[in-house]
Amino acid sequence: MSMETPSKLQQILSKGEFAVTAECGPPRGANPEVIREKGRVLKGYADAVNVTDNQTAIVRMSSIAACCHLLQIGLEPVVQMVTRDRNRIALQSDIMGAYSLGIKNILCLSGDHQSFGSQPDALNVFDIDSMNLIRTVQTMRDKGKDMSGFELNESPRMFIGAAANPFADPFEYRIIRLAKKIDAGADFIQTQCIYNMDRFKEWMKMAREEGLTEKVHILGGVTPLKSAGMAKFMNNKVAGMDIPESLIKRMAGVPKEKAIEEGIKICLETITELREMEGIHGVHIMAIEWEKIVSRIVEEAGLLPRPLLLMIDD
Repeated sequence: MSMETPSKLQQILSKGEFAVTAECGPPRGANPEVIREKGRVLKGYADAVNVTDNQTAIVRMSSIAACCHLLQIGLEPVVQMVTRDRNRIALQSDIMGAYSLGIKNILCLSGDHQSFGSQPDALNVFDIDSMNLIRTVQTMRDKGKDMSGFELNESPRMFIGAAANPFADPFEYRIIRLAKKIDAGADFIQTQCIYNMDRFKEWMKMAREEGLTEKVHILGGVTPLKSAGMAKFMNNKVAGMDIPESLIKRMAGVPKEKAIEEGIKICLETITELREMEGIHGVHIMAIEWEKIVSRIVEEAGLLPRPLLLMIDD
């Protein structure tokens, strides 16, 4: 097996540094400059950048291709891969292909159902689920075999990520699902955006009690709000989102022209709490189509300078 240098994200988390990841969406078209431009505004502010995989089931440039464009400008990508669009043959093929192109981080997801997207008549696949996908990447990496047991001539040594939503119901099942993802092989977890801090603290308390925070790196998800309307829409229309009424009132209580500033303030307060929370190893900033705000958030949260590429001890 190749002992290639681990990803920068893996090195940072392994050293106990507080990681910062961000997110960007590929364009609805074939122009690579769109993704490069998004990447440039994140450079130096995020340790790794997630590239979404046809998010909200809307057709976009492939995540793997967009990751390659980020690699070319010196960013470390996290390829997101959903099981909605590919069967197990295509998934394994894409995992090997992504790694061969220099992509070392993967986030395994089920994907938004196509009924939410621009082409609701599309057939879905869901041959395996996100849990199986995590296990598949781990088997390919650690055992050097594909799902059929065939020996690979080189293992895709990916740093494996999974998503967790502490805010979906039933609440008790959230920790069981987290434990299953860790057992399947997840190395790091990125959570749904955190607005209901009381519920998130309860979830983290349960994770600590189960010893899960010792087994995985948890990055808390944050998304800056732009308006009270955005907060209401997300709370009512986005599955698994939990924005307390008090926070919506806080956003509504400022003049419209100051709403963005209030949203950034809330985001910074959340990051401050996350940095002090036992078992949290980083923050994942989701500002899709608003990537330019990430630099300000990272700077004002006191998260600069980001660690340089670390040397792993022999």
